[in-house]
Amino acid sequence: MAAAEGGGGVGERRLPPHSPSGLVLRTVEMHTGGEPLRIVPRLEAVEEAAAAGLSLLSLRREVSAAQDHVRRALVHEPRGHAGMYGAVVVRGGPAAAGAHLAAIFLHGTGCSAMCGHAVLALGRFALDYGLVAAPSPPEAAVRLRCPCGPVTAFVPWDGRRSGNPVRFHSVPAFAAATDLAIDVPGHGKMVVDIGYGGTYYAFLSAEQLGLDVCCSKTRDLVSAASAVTEAVKKQFTLHHPESEDLAFLYGTILTDGKDAFSEEPTTNICVFADEQVDRSPTGSGVTARIALQYHKGLIQLDQTRTFRSSTTGSLFTGKAVKEAKFGDYNAVIVEVSGEAFYTGTATFTVEEEDPLKYGFLFK
Repeated sequence: MAAAEGGGGVGERRLPPHSPSGLVLRTVEMHTGGEPLRIVPRLEAVEEAAAAGLSLLSLRREVSAAQDHVRRALVHEPRGHAGMYGAVVVRGGPAAAGAHLAAIFLHGTGCSAMCGHAVLALGRFALDYGLVAAPSPPEAAVRLRCPCGPVTAFVPWDGRRSGNPVRFHSVPAFAAATDLAIDVPGHGKMVVDIGYGGTYYAFLSAEQLGLDVCCSKTRDLVSAASAVTEAVKKQFTLHHPESEDLAFLYGTILTDGKDAFSEEPTTNICVFADEQVDRSPTGSGVTARIALQYHKGLIQLDQTRTFRSSTTGSLFTGKAVKEAKFGDYNAVIVEVSGEAFYTGTATFTVEEEDPLKYGFLFK
């Protein structure tokens, strides 16, 4: 094989052959509770759009319309996989107003409005990569702006590096609907709750579907949850207090039905977007589930619950920390805590003649 530009040995740091006009994407790799996060610290096209004065929601639309090839290249195979998740960091301009950073979240089929596991990881990233000026030990606050609104992460900091656990305070979270009767093809009438934790989810016990969230086959859980999602989309109309851009059902979370307060963990699985499975307990899902439990009088302020992922066994904790008002909804601010870890860095390139240069999705 011929030496790449600059010559030298295989061990030298250099890029492989790639198109001069093609993408070169540098990332920081992390995971939270097993759920991956591929962080893009800089994306020139996004920086230019942010500098032009776009709001974060407008920027999200712009990325979806004009930069979707970047999402596909990073999230899909061969660079990613069906469960990959990403975040593009945004700094400056109205999109990140009042925050240390903003983020656009990337999944297998588009851009989401909120991602709790990403917020936990980005909190560490912001400190370790110098996005927060002069953070103070033992815990530093990191202000993030998400498409759904501002959140604050609280990150252990020893003066040199970040640590765990990280916690964040959510946007106002609320119960959008409770005890909603939905006809799910192949399963019959189901009773679901709709909760908002920065994005909307349908919740029901797996038992209603004849399944066990702890031991049924993942494929069966995914199929059932997806059927619920599609049925809810057809039979219930969502509205958001601030923006119709946020009025969409992100997925369905199947639970073990243990909604009453307990010191013991409660287990769930989140199936979102196009049958994508969260490996973590789902930060925005924990937020929404706490809001539902508080609305139903099952928990009180500052009562901490532990949530377990049925896929990896990883744990988050959540609690309602204060009441809030969001439009016409009685809401709560939820604190979610979990552990995020670095797994490496990467540089991805594209060869223009590659027919699969922007990836493919295989499920």
